[in-house]
Amino acid sequence: MSRPSRVSRRKFLKTSAAVAAVSSVPALWTTAKAAKPLVVGEKEHVFEVQHEWPQLPSQYSWQTTHNVAVDKAGNLYVIHEGRENLKDHPSIFVFDAEGKFIRAFGQQFQGGGHGIEIRSEGGEEFLYVCAYQALKTFAKLTLTGEKVWQKYAPMESGVYAAEEDTKPAKVWGRDRFLPTNFAFLNDGGFLLVDGYGAYYVHRFDKDGKWLSCFGGVGKGEGKFNTPHGIWIDKRAGRTPAIVVCDRANGTLQYFDMDGKYLETLAGYGLPANAETWQNLLVVPELKARVTLLNEKNEVVARLGDDVARVTGKDGGKIRGDSSQWQPGRFVHPHDACFGADGSIFVAEWVGTGRVSKLKKLS
Repeated sequence: MSRPSRVSRRKFLKTSAAVAAVSSVPALWTTAKAAKPLVVGEKEHVFEVQHEWPQLPSQYSWQTTHNVAVDKAGNLYVIHEGRENLKDHPSIFVFDAEGKFIRAFGQQFQGGGHGIEIRSEGGEEFLYVCAYQALKTFAKLTLTGEKVWQKYAPMESGVYAAEEDTKPAKVWGRDRFLPTNFAFLNDGGFLLVDGYGAYYVHRFDKDGKWLSCFGGVGKGEGKFNTPHGIWIDKRAGRTPAIVVCDRANGTLQYFDMDGKYLETLAGYGLPANAETWQNLLVVPELKARVTLLNEKNEVVARLGDDVARVTGKDGGKIRGDSSQWQPGRFVHPHDACFGADGSIFVAEWVGTGRVSKLKKLS
């Protein structure tokens, strides 16, 4: 495809109406000086890339950014692993709608911060947070970090080693509890996926009481290999269903609301999480791209694709060397969430941490 002229780009970016009038744009282009704005996407799925969008105050630093969530006010919540040996280095940072730092909390997850989601209950919003490594815990918090409850391995499930709930340690295995993320049910309960431990999806009631589970170790069709992300797909025109990002199997698995296996979508590079907005499902893939699917689960856009380079012979060096990161391309997308306007926030599994905003243009 020929490269657009500088004049056509300027006109293209003036209004969203101009964007909508263009049937297709290149998957990645910038101005001649590789300056702002940097745009990715195609057709009606076009975004301006803003890398390093939220900035931390000088007293803090990222360590392996994991997951992101947005509240109704447009504030962004970012959970990173957190350095367990540093004083006053919490796992959760909050930024306003312009990317300005608001507050930090979550010291109890420091050294293992992983999953974070926001849920509205009775007009109030709450954070659901889970941590892995030596912490092995999950909790419900207010948006300012006050604890509602905190829990540990559901021993009632019968799948965990003795004392996994009372003496958690940094031990991994299929009889260990290493939770990765949540999905919310209409009855007030929730699902919690044990993506690094026993590979089960656990169902809890609204108070965090364990009810049941499904899954376990396997190669697909109801069994998992690193079931890392989970979401309830309620998009219009579809029957509500549970979607599990079966990361190491490279698939998305669908289940009915009782946990019965339905189907598998293949062809993903370590899919890490999922979320929906209007008719779109977003899937961040650790293998260097973010994928958008429509309500028929057809791929409609691949954003920031750098798969060939990151998975190539020298790909292992790229994660730890930010000088090799290329504008508009991703290294290891670990989570993605939508803003109210359809913009997308992407957290990457890189040692220095990175959170990018994909500002929706079309």
